[in-house]
Amino acid sequence: MSLRINDTAPDFSAETTQGTINFHDWIGEGWAVLFSHPKDFTPVCTTELGTMAGLEGEFKKRNTKIIGISVDPVEDHVRWKDDIQSATGHAVDYPMIGDKDLKVAKLYDMLPAEAGESSDGRTAADNATVRSVYVVGPDKKIKLVLTYPMTTGRNFGEILRAIDSIQLTAKHQVATPANWQQGEDVIITPAVSNEDAVKRFGSFETILPYLRKTKQPNG
Repeated sequence: MSLRINDTAPDFSAETTQGTINFHDWIGEGWAVLFSHPKDFTPVCTTELGTMAGLEGEFKKRNTKIIGISVDPVEDHVRWKDDIQSATGHAVDYPMIGDKDLKVAKLYDMLPAEAGESSDGRTAADNATVRSVYVVGPDKKIKLVLTYPMTTGRNFGEILRAIDSIQLTAKHQVATPANWQQGEDVIITPAVSNEDAVKRFGSFETILPYLRKTKQPNG
């Protein structure tokens, strides 16, 4: 069964480049981004892992850990890290999960049950569907899922933008409009009456009876 927003992120134990982890314990009380790759030593994924390494400080500002997973053993990940740094200039200091038995890929419905039990002999094309990003909240619920084709590098700036929105809207009864960026006006949710909106946000602008905008709340 496919995973949906607000489902509990499946828990698992796995070997990583930083030792054995239990996923829920590793997340702790903060947020997490799990992003997956079909194969080590592939061009698009090499650029992605380096990009995430360069953005790790931005994720930390948002109390968000990052962890990669590829359908290959940990020892391959360790060798791959040198290529990633050489190509992108960024050292991968976050953990990378080894999923050589395909258990995590199947658990997250990125590969079918009949895919086998080993990464041996599998190509990137065989694992093409292992290209998803999951944002997980402190409650261990899935907040966002994005899946890309192998030939399209992911926009991790968009992941940061989405986390900003998700964290903001978790605190306040607001939503964010299309292309919203941090600091821009937000939408007051329909659950808030006009009277309550004045108490909560001060002034607001009514675009349509069901579309009201206000300044981004602080805190």
